[in-house]
Amino acid sequence: MKTLYISLICLLLMVSCKSDTSKTPISETVKELSITEKIANAHGFKNWKNVSEVKFTFQVDRDTIKGKGRSWTWFPKEDKIKMKTDETTVEYIRNQMDSTHVKADQAFINDKYWLLVPFQLAWDNSATISEPVIINAPISKTQLNMLTIAYPNEGGYTPGDAYDIYYDNDFIIKEWVFRKGNSKEPSLTTTFENHKDYNGIKIATDHKKADGNWNLNFTDVRITLDK
Repeated sequence: MKTLYISLICLLLMVSCKSDTSKTPISETVKELSITEKIANAHGFKNWKNVSEVKFTFQVDRDTIKGKGRSWTWFPKEDKIKMKTDETTVEYIRNQMDSTHVKADQAFINDKYWLLVPFQLAWDNSATISEPVIINAPISKTQLNMLTIAYPNEGGYTPGDAYDIYYDNDFIIKEWVFRKGNSKEPSLTTTFENHKDYNGIKIATDHKKADGNWNLNFTDVRITLDK
């Protein structure tokens, strides 16, 4: 009788455990972020959806000579652009532009690419992204992670170009090499430094060559968020 009683208890415990297991929720698989997504997020990409206006001035200084700047106002949700230089002012909407806007738009695409390189890695779906490697960076000579973004030979203002992006273990870009037409030899190599935070968007405001006498930089940067 005692043996039968113990057997009944064991049977009840087994049924109970099976029932509890069947009610345990199955967790959803968490998607691993790509390297480009991690780089973009490290620079504040998750905040981009709230950006309503971007202002910045792009210029290149050589030695002690200040470059002539191009000042931009960009409303990304409408893709409305305003460019102001010492010589001219141009306004247009990118999906409504005509031949008179092409020169200004080429400058905008160039300047915006420098400003938001980390986000371009996430935006540019047509580009090919290599697997990352660990390598000595060309300017600092320190070990960094490196990946290459290469653009197709057709489409855009400068098809076929490639960029070697050097970033640290926090996914912050530190240097890059531009290779025009995906050439083997570098066309331009600069640092990414003096990072500043603008409403959650992290931007490198200085880009210097190895000798330090050339500095592509951004001033008057302002990022406005939706109210």
